[in-house]
Formats: sequence, C-alpha cells, structure tokens
Amino acid sequence: MPYSDYGPIKIPDGVEDEKVLFLSDILPTGWMAAENCQIERGDTVAVWGCGPVGLFAVKCAFLQGAGRVIAIDHHPNRLALARANGAEVPNYHEVKVREALQEMTAGLGPDSCIDAVGMESHGFSPDNIVDAVKTSTRMGTDRAHVLRETIMAVRKGGTVSVPGVYGGLADKVPVGAFMQKGLTFKTGQTHVQRYLPALLEMILDGRIDTTDLISHRLPLEQAPEAYRNFKENQNEWTKVVLHPE
Repeated sequence: MPYSDYGPIKIPDGVEDEKVLFLSDILPTGWMAAENCQIERGDTVAVWGCGPVGLFAVKCAFLQGAGRVIAIDHHPNRLALARANGAEVPNYHEVKVREALQEMTAGLGPDSCIDAVGMESHGFSPDNIVDAVKTSTRMGTDRAHVLRETIMAVRKGGTVSVPGVYGGLADKVPVGAFMQKGLTFKTGQTHVQRYLPALLEMILDGRIDTTDLISHRLPLEQAPEAYRNFKENQNEWTKVVLHPE
C-alpha cells in the first residue's frame, strides 16, 4: 500500500496495476514539473523532451489550466504521443526551436518552459558539442543545452521548471538573460507522496490515462533487453512494464 504525507493510500480492489503503476515516480514528477510553472489559465507551456516525464508533464499542464502546450523532441513516435495528448509538436531536427517558439507565440515566448531532458541533452548545436567534448574528457559533467534554451526562449517574467536531472557543473548558462528577464526558476526532487491522493483520484475518475505511454510489456527476465532498447531505440520504446511471472 503506498503512503502519502497524509497516511496510507488505499487503491480500490479491481483497479488494474498498470493504471496506478506510475504513481510511484514519473506521474508525480510530471505533475510537479507543471505545478512549478505556476500555470495560469490559458498559459502557453513549452516542454523539452517527450520521454515519459515530459509526456506526463504535457498531460498535467493541460489539467492545471494551460491553454497550449508545445512539446519539443525529434522522435516521431514520441511526438505523436504528445500530439495525441493535445500538444503542438515541433521537431527540433526540422526547425530552429527558439525561432519556432517566437513565431508560435507572436514574438513573446512561452509563459513557462519545462526542461524534461536534463544533463544528457543530445544534438549538434555548438554548445552541445562543446559540452559533449567536456564530459567525455572529464572536464565537465552536464550537457546543459536544453537548460540554456529554456532560459532564452521563455517570455520575460516567465518561469523555467526543471524536472530533468542535473548532476554536477555546467558552464555558459545565460545568467544575464535569466536576471534581466526577471525569470522564476523552480526545480528539485519530486515530492511523490504529497501528490498521491489527488493523482490517484484523477486516475480513478478518468482525468489521467497513464497507460498510453506503455510501449512494451515483457517478462522480468527480459529486463536487460528492455533497458538496452529504452536507451538505444527511444523512438519505439517509450515505457516498459516488466511482469515477474
């Protein structure tokens, strides 16, 4: 039985495990990512990364009142999942992200930006190439391209929410833009137990579907294969459920 800040939470008999499985981690992470945006009704929220956390952040941003959610990635299947959940989906291999966001928001920028990527950002932008060299030579720890991009893309007075994990040091972060634009920056480990009662209620009454992110269901002995494919074949492998029997 899971626990919350308010005591044990009972999952009603007959509820399928898969519907509540992600209460243990990624659903609360997506919820807190959206909550940290301080969304006001009708806001535009941009989410970098359509992995499980980013996709749940898309769902949760809409539930918290966002009028538009823009989800940024390059994997077609993951972008299709974001689109199915109501997001607009620029592919960063096909557009210049900051220019696209400016065009999509009449030159203002999104009200809030969510970095659901973290320290392992990929791509061939100059700053990311430099970061990759530094991490491979142990001169740095984090590839912070997405963090930089969120700061530059968000509107003046907006909010940057960072559920993506960073582990050490990053340079060339545009602190000047962060200060001059008057931004709010919110991050931290997810307070999973705090959100359990409300999220369970939303699952039970149908406001949140957690199962559409599951791409594969495998027996436990295939866990090494699942981890390998989740890392190396991210377009096809979104979230894996392992069954012990």
